[in-house]
Amino acid sequence: MTIRFHSFPSAQQAARALAEAVAQDLRRTLEQRGEAVLAVSGGRSPVAFFHALSQSDLDWGKVGVTLADERVVPTGHADSNTALVRQNLLQNRAAAARWIPLVEDDAADLQPERTVRAASAHYRRPDVLVLGMGADGHTASLFPQSPQLAAAMSPDCAQPLMYTEPVTAPHGRISLTAAEIARVPHLYLAIGGAEKKAVYERAIGEPETYPVGKVLQMAGECGVYYAD
Repeated sequence: MTIRFHSFPSAQQAARALAEAVAQDLRRTLEQRGEAVLAVSGGRSPVAFFHALSQSDLDWGKVGVTLADERVVPTGHADSNTALVRQNLLQNRAAAARWIPLVEDDAADLQPERTVRAASAHYRRPDVLVLGMGADGHTASLFPQSPQLAAAMSPDCAQPLMYTEPVTAPHGRISLTAAEIARVPHLYLAIGGAEKKAVYERAIGEPETYPVGKVLQMAGECGVYYAD
């Protein structure tokens, strides 16, 4: 496991530095393949990063944007990560990017198996993935105690996406599996504050106990951006 740990005195500085790194990876991928896919995480923490990245100068028309995980709710719901990304990332220059949904806007049936099938039908593996982390050590929607955790964390899992049910958080989710995260060429983890740094350090030392630790162990290489 190779971790490149970057520490910053403020969340704004960390967000700008992470946006610069992600934009550079996207540019290189566009130069090599002519297209690129970026996956991001939801929640309030990445909003400053979204704003910074949305103004990056790159060929956004050739970039697909998707999510690391999504709550299985209508996209107009207050808890939808889709709405968050549209309002904060798919703006400015990034408005030209192509959205790759995990939950469709017009989805009439949000039954778990059907929703995962629909998402998998147009899934594209990310070239760049930015993860977050919860205080319980979850990342994406790979939550401790989830009934689906063992399957979603298996190194042998062939499915890129899986339905998960957190015990400690609302809503069923669609999430990238740990094995799929490990296949992404450019992986980042954004964390902020002393509490989450302590969780991160425990996770690195006890990867079998914390999903984020196991994911990083499987991935082998990750850039961690931390703000005090």
